[in-house]
Amino acid sequence: MNQRIFESIREASTVIGTTWPLHTFVASNPLSGYEKTSFPQAVALAKNAYNADMFPDTSMYTRAWEDGDIDGEILYESLREANCTMSAEECLKLFETQKKAQVHNQNHTVDRILVKWLSAFMDEGLAEWKMPYKHQGFYQAWRQLTSYDPDSTSPRLQDIPKTSEEALTECLKNYTAGEYVSIFEYHLAQLPGWVGYIKYREESGSDWQQKYPITLTDYLAVRLLMYRWQQKPLVPKKIADNKESDCSQIQYIWLKAWEQSWQNQLIGTLNDAATIDHIGAKSTPDAQMVFCIDTRSENIRRHVEASGNYETYGYAGFFGITMDYKETSSGVTRKSCPPIVTSAYVATEKANYNTEEKMEKFLWRSRITQFYEYFLKRMKNMLPSAFGYVEGTGFFYGMTMVARSLLSNWMYCVKEKRKPRIEAISQPELQKVSSNNTTPVPVEEEVAIVKSAFDLMGWRQFASVVLFVGHGSHSANNPFGSSLDCGACAASPGRNNARLLARLANKPNVRHTLRESYNILIPDDTIFVGAEHNTTTDDIILFDTEVPLSHRDIILSIKENLSTAQSTAIQERLGSDCTLSDVHSRAHNWSETRPEWGLATNAGFIVGPRSLTRHSNLNNRCFLHSYDWTLDKEGKALEAIMQGPMVVTQWINTHYYFSTVDNEVFGGGSKITHNITGNFGVVQGNGGDLKFGLPLQSVFQSDGEAYHKPLRLSVVIEAPIDRVSNILAKHSSLRTLLDNEWIHLLVIDPTAQREVFRYKKSIQWIQVSLRGEGGTNADQKHNREPEPEEAIAL
Repeated sequence: MNQRIFESIREASTVIGTTWPLHTFVASNPLSGYEKTSFPQAVALAKNAYNADMFPDTSMYTRAWEDGDIDGEILYESLREANCTMSAEECLKLFETQKKAQVHNQNHTVDRILVKWLSAFMDEGLAEWKMPYKHQGFYQAWRQLTSYDPDSTSPRLQDIPKTSEEALTECLKNYTAGEYVSIFEYHLAQLPGWVGYIKYREESGSDWQQKYPITLTDYLAVRLLMYRWQQKPLVPKKIADNKESDCSQIQYIWLKAWEQSWQNQLIGTLNDAATIDHIGAKSTPDAQMVFCIDTRSENIRRHVEASGNYETYGYAGFFGITMDYKETSSGVTRKSCPPIVTSAYVATEKANYNTEEKMEKFLWRSRITQFYEYFLKRMKNMLPSAFGYVEGTGFFYGMTMVARSLLSNWMYCVKEKRKPRIEAISQPELQKVSSNNTTPVPVEEEVAIVKSAFDLMGWRQFASVVLFVGHGSHSANNPFGSSLDCGACAASPGRNNARLLARLANKPNVRHTLRESYNILIPDDTIFVGAEHNTTTDDIILFDTEVPLSHRDIILSIKENLSTAQSTAIQERLGSDCTLSDVHSRAHNWSETRPEWGLATNAGFIVGPRSLTRHSNLNNRCFLHSYDWTLDKEGKALEAIMQGPMVVTQWINTHYYFSTVDNEVFGGGSKITHNITGNFGVVQGNGGDLKFGLPLQSVFQSDGEAYHKPLRLSVVIEAPIDRVSNILAKHSSLRTLLDNEWIHLLVIDPTAQREVFRYKKSIQWIQVSLRGEGGTNADQKHNREPEPEEAIAL
């Protein structure tokens, strides 16, 4: 194949985000390929490629302005700096006139035919009848079958190029090499959802990809051949709109003013909280609990702390274990760590002492359940039995539907009581993956996992009970259910990572090495326990079957207080009249389109000690990562946080941002008309592009009113400013995100009287005043570039 063509495909594909399958629906920036350009440039390019809205619409800006979320002084100063004399009302009227153009899809016929072929080829077990020739790959299967397609205009089989490489070479023979990238970018952007899933298949190397390979080269070859046969130009001409560009500039000014207003409010809140005196607090808490940095943990952490003498921490929800988890019941192995990280371990379940018989019973019941589900599916779908089965069981299915609608909570409780729990009879066991083999994990690596967790959180002392609390969600009839689970665990629940870290920290040889080699002293009476926070119901379950009798009383007390925290957290989140029964019904109702809000309204990421946020109600808008700069002498812990969790939270933030500003293009559309395709994704109605963003109901409280406030991520770090600057100087990827304004960064410097500095380009900082009226801060009046002696310029 022409090397230039191959390189052009690779370059063009970088601007297309990844579409994740439903079972691991990971939040990611749909414009990740544009992150090397500035945010304004990126949205301009994407607007042209997708015909999408890139900024909040007029109603969102109007509501923010009327509610006081946008500071008028900040807005008007920003407009003056841009030589804009318009009033806020005039700006809003201008925004109202800039409606997205309703462009006729000139590629509709090709798109429709391609979607039909992609749906058939990429099916992962949903379809009863398999497409022929799939094992030969997408291009070869299509080539063999296209002449049988009534929509096809293909020539005879022998006249179709034999390989995708030959097809592309033939289609591009009248174009110069300099045009290849723009041609490929155009065609990849026409069906970004499907293209994104092809990218996922190629990059993940999944079992389905290995059996039935498909590549972007295959996709482009088929698409361009269709254009060639229809005698259509490969790239139509587009006309730029300068007036629209001017409006976009003002929209961007409004966005930045909104974000700076939010930052000032946040800094004011943190500054006020820092002055609260902590008189009367016990030196050692009764228990310590480590929650995920997830924004939904912010609410429950406050209520847990209020329910007893407890101390809470924030840590990425995979708990530092780069692993896959193999489910005992199904044998399916799924990733349980950040998607960009290569899994070094695999976790399996091992029966506890004297529970071997229970494990055998568990496995037997699992096999029966799997056969039952398989039997019902076959009875419904096999031609000889389908009609009789439906007629014979219709009454029972009808009664079940009525019960699930009217008695959803009761039905769920019955099902849960009958469901075997692997956590009650086993402990997770970690094994190292090496060359497709598994070996025992060396104690040095077990120690490293535990020590890393302690270092990043800045742990000083240990209570008698320490809980590692992963999180998961529960909802019924929800294809996007995994989007509500732990993003750090690749959209899987975090319970297994939490259980594993607790088990590692309880090992005597791990504790011995921590004490002898690193002077980390864990008291003999300290036990570590895994747990899970159900973010839909705020229930926290302890996996405490191995807890010794000596700690049973305190565990019982913790459970009672967690129950209290659950009730108060629910009332704050959903209203004072909301009960446990209400949230359970909400979680188990198969027709509920909004079981919970997930990470909607996220806007900030705070890295610092709990004292920075303990007395603040942040309304579930901030990710919270524990960090103590005094214990991180070399800055390695902060470096790891900025390289890992900070980047991941930016993915989440942009995922929500773009799903809100244009849900039709970047989001998932309405759940009401979703249809699952191929067991891996959804389409709107009966076809079209694969949806790769969040559903409308995840970010809007009604069809026309947004719930999520689309702001870019603002990161607040409590640490010496020179430490942050040194880290940025080492990592160009982090500087790129900051310099191109994909992330805002503010630093509270505890070595400089807790002054706040706002990041500017090229590792320059501008000081922010902490002395404002009403808890609101503002940049210093002169708003000048910092002098060399007060700026960190590396």
